[in-house]
Amino acid sequence: MYQPQRHAASRQLVIRNHPYHLLQWGGSQTRPPLVLCHGWMDVGASFQFVVDQFSDAFTESRTIIAPDWRGFGQSRNSSAPDHFPFVDYLGDLDALIDEISPHMPVDLLGHSMGGNVAMLYAAARPARVRRLINLEGFGLPASQPAQAPQRTARWLDEIRDLRHGKIGTRPYADAAEVSARLQKNNPHLSADKALWLAHHWATEGADGQWRIAGDDAHKVVSAQLFRADEMLASYAAITCPTLMVKAEPDTMAAFWQGRFTQTEFLQRLALVPDVRVASLTEAGHMLHHDQPHALATLIEDFLGN
Repeated sequence: MYQPQRHAASRQLVIRNHPYHLLQWGGSQTRPPLVLCHGWMDVGASFQFVVDQFSDAFTESRTIIAPDWRGFGQSRNSSAPDHFPFVDYLGDLDALIDEISPHMPVDLLGHSMGGNVAMLYAAARPARVRRLINLEGFGLPASQPAQAPQRTARWLDEIRDLRHGKIGTRPYADAAEVSARLQKNNPHLSADKALWLAHHWATEGADGQWRIAGDDAHKVVSAQLFRADEMLASYAAITCPTLMVKAEPDTMAAFWQGRFTQTEFLQRLALVPDVRVASLTEAGHMLHHDQPHALATLIEDFLGN
């Protein structure tokens, strides 16, 4: 199994009346804290491989924080809701930053869903973000108002299906089976890293079976349409230097099948006043797993020492 090179302390906070778990590496306040926001159906521990590749000078000068979003990892409780509105992630991030860095702006990094949260947060709270890094957080295809009734009906159907146990994740026999699932999802992921991640990405229940550490309600579709015009306005309002890191080959082509392209996203991204784009080759969507050393170098160069 993979052996982490940098020890993470586990912390428990209450954020907006919700239990929140986060990992913390280091504790220096010489440089702004670095906050790492994971993606959908992931956990904060997912960033361990990148943190292990940072230089000593980088890690010794700052605190690095990786929370588990509400309903994921160890940020879960027995009274889980039947859906998770996207705006709650923004509210949670705002409260978390107030808690860990009340007097200093942070450097903010987000992957996938976390990248989308980070972009919107930087637009809404420009004074709280010094530098912004988005890893493969592309957003969604533009929706149309006419889709609203159908979307609302689907949301109602899915929260009903959740109540009746028709929405959920399958159990796994053991950590090795979880590890195999992770490698199936990401062929770039080595066996030792997959096995280590399995112990954070899933938990063993009283029945001996392993289940993904994410509430089933995360699989319920959002009741709200994705409004691309609002996203564009937010991109234009981002004032901090921004780095977009994408994988090569293009991960959007296979996922969206032409419904939303990387070219369309880059046109949106061009509205960010101070943005640069970097690509990592031989990597998929989970590029922080696939190319942790190359990514750590990009992050250090962008944030500076």
